[in-house]
Amino acid sequence: MLKLYKTLHPEDTDATEDTLDIVTIDNVLTDNLYNDLGVMVGNNRLPLLLEAQSTWTVNILIRILLYLAQSYHEYFERTSQSLYKSTKVKIPKPELYIIYTGNKGRKPDTISLSKEFFDGADIDIEVRAKVIYESDTEDIVNQYIVFCKVFDEQRKLYGMTEQAVKETIHICKDRNILKEYLISREVEVVTIMMSLFDNEQIMRTYWKDMENTLAHKKDRETAERMIKDGELSLEKIAQYVPALSMDELKELEAEVMQLA
Repeated sequence: MLKLYKTLHPEDTDATEDTLDIVTIDNVLTDNLYNDLGVMVGNNRLPLLLEAQSTWTVNILIRILLYLAQSYHEYFERTSQSLYKSTKVKIPKPELYIIYTGNKGRKPDTISLSKEFFDGADIDIEVRAKVIYESDTEDIVNQYIVFCKVFDEQRKLYGMTEQAVKETIHICKDRNILKEYLISREVEVVTIMMSLFDNEQIMRTYWKDMENTLAHKKDRETAERMIKDGELSLEKIAQYVPALSMDELKELEAEVMQLA
């Protein structure tokens, strides 16, 4: 974490591990969103929020806005400051970063809420985040980006497997990418990355279930309209919405008749 901070603020030569605290959010509001990394620097003077993205999306700005709001909420609780008193609260200045592990292309170095979502209009709230891409430097941020790119290459070769993870670690150690960390914590890194595979599979299953649920709902709505029209038999309707069984169509017909 200290190496990360000094990469972003090389001018702060007095920074030590003791001046940095992790304030990463576990979840936000009811969506169970969580941010990648939050760091409070030096006696509550500077919160850093960093997000890692492998796929380009400006929607990250909306998530950062939620993360920032929640981070300030927790900060006020932690420092025992009330927003309902007349005394002005003390609030640290934030820095927002996106670490993009894909190819830069013509992507900007900074993205903002007003420009990306409101065509540059003057809006009452603004969020700006600096975007960090792969560079020629050897700092810890750039090593992380390279590590992610090597991992993507290995995943294409070996799929979401332990072999892909171990090959990534082996290649990066040979190329002196995060070598010290990978040597000392290889087993931990493998365990963490394998758990990410599990989480990714869970999310894929979740979204697949959501898609199936929405598709089924749409089929039911279509069949319901046909039944209400009364021009087609259930057998004919079944041909237009084959995803619905005859039993389900009969139940739907009974519901329509009852409402009528």
